Amino acid sequence: MEYLPEALFDAAVVREADRRANALAALGGGTLMERAGEVAFHLLRERFPRARRLVVVCGPGNNGGDGYVLARLARTAGLAVQVLAVAETDRLQGDARAAWQRWQSAGGETRRFTAADLNDADVIVDALFGTGLERPLQGAWGEIASAINASGQPVLALDIPSGLHADTGRVLGVAIRASVTVSFIGLKTGLFTAQGREQSGLILFDDLGVPASVFDGLMPRARRLTARTLRGLLTPRRRHTHKGDAGRLLVIGGQPGMPGAVRLAGEAAYRAGAGLVVVATHPGHAATVSSACPELISYGCESPDELLALIRPADVLALGPGLGQDDWSKRLWQTAIAAPQPLVMDADALNLLAAATHRRHDWVLTPHPGEAARLLGTSVADIEDDRLTAVRTIAERYGGVCVLKGNGSLVAAEQSAELWLCDRGNPGLAVAGTGDVLTGVIAALLAQGLKPLDAARLGVWTHASAGDQTAGDGERGIRASDLMRPVRATLNALMLDAH
Repeated sequence: MEYLPEALFDAAVVREADRRANALAALGGGTLMERAGEVAFHLLRERFPRARRLVVVCGPGNNGGDGYVLARLARTAGLAVQVLAVAETDRLQGDARAAWQRWQSAGGETRRFTAADLNDADVIVDALFGTGLERPLQGAWGEIASAINASGQPVLALDIPSGLHADTGRVLGVAIRASVTVSFIGLKTGLFTAQGREQSGLILFDDLGVPASVFDGLMPRARRLTARTLRGLLTPRRRHTHKGDAGRLLVIGGQPGMPGAVRLAGEAAYRAGAGLVVVATHPGHAATVSSACPELISYGCESPDELLALIRPADVLALGPGLGQDDWSKRLWQTAIAAPQPLVMDADALNLLAAATHRRHDWVLTPHPGEAARLLGTSVADIEDDRLTAVRTIAERYGGVCVLKGNGSLVAAEQSAELWLCDRGNPGLAVAGTGDVLTGVIAALLAQGLKPLDAARLGVWTHASAGDQTAGDGERGIRASDLMRPVRATLNALMLDAH
């Protein structure tokens, strides 16, 4: 039950797989609906073992049908069950109507929804709407969702929290906040990005015994980054390895007042395995950066010629941490993007890129939603409304690989149908400097010979996993520098596990 597959699907694809499964003789006649209700009931007993009083809120479609099955099984098991319908039951059709009739035949009663009926529930089951919802929950529908949220009771959502867009993770007006969500047949992409994680609570999955063949020819929208997909990207080092074999990295940035950004990126690069890290920063910061981290070789750069001398021996450039957008910043930026080495671009390097027209195949862009909005000439709200489209559009427009940071960070590469999603990480990472750490990690992996897409995938997963380790004693109060040791531990554990 707690195993989560890697593939994430759009709702339309899962509905097609469901249609194919129902057409099979062994799974037709409401079998899948019975299985969904049974799985959800057993999960409810497992997750809420003390629950004795249930309120099941059933909608007019198949999601409601799943709820009627669960209600019947719970009543048979001796639980007190109250089913609240949000539409006339004579609107039910097909398998959902048959499930309601079996609930009625078992002695169950169905009442019209009232918020007062939620008060005595130990658990509320959300069987209101499934994956087909496209319009905002408004009027009475929105009031029902708001009443469930206001009840303060734990909520088990069937397939997806009602009001959450299954493809984008966008809340459609108002959405039910679930404590646990059990997804059926195929995982929905929207559960893992934008507002999906917050609305869904703990996400569990069951394929209901549907054969994998029903997905033949149906492509996932994205894939979850997991240790299994990343294992093997890093190999053990040879005994005679020297620092040049581990990659020479140049970090460029640190306008006046911002020496910490380049220091964080540089130290993170060392923790991720880079052999030699040099920092090109504002002349007033060189001594400060090296004293904070003596392994960093720091130079003050004022002119393009001074920067070019540092670029020539480097294998990879990391451009942007603390860079700024003044004349000094622009001189360094123009010199760096003209260099032949692969680049990792962050922060003001992306803001300067948004005002220019450049495209490369060997860089990794790492925008947060605000920077992504500037790159696409749109608003942050538009980016967050459809993060998957946004990350793919940036990769196609600017070339190379794009990492769209945020809740459910995404990785896309130009001219590639693959899209990767990281479901690790936590709100504790929402603090200054963590983006600089990510830049250093990705750049270090690129310097060690990984391809841009692999460096981005492994870097994002490592960074998020390190954040989760750091949050073991709480998410509040994390500093970016706290990630350094967990970054190193995560990468080494992954490598040892693969070998």
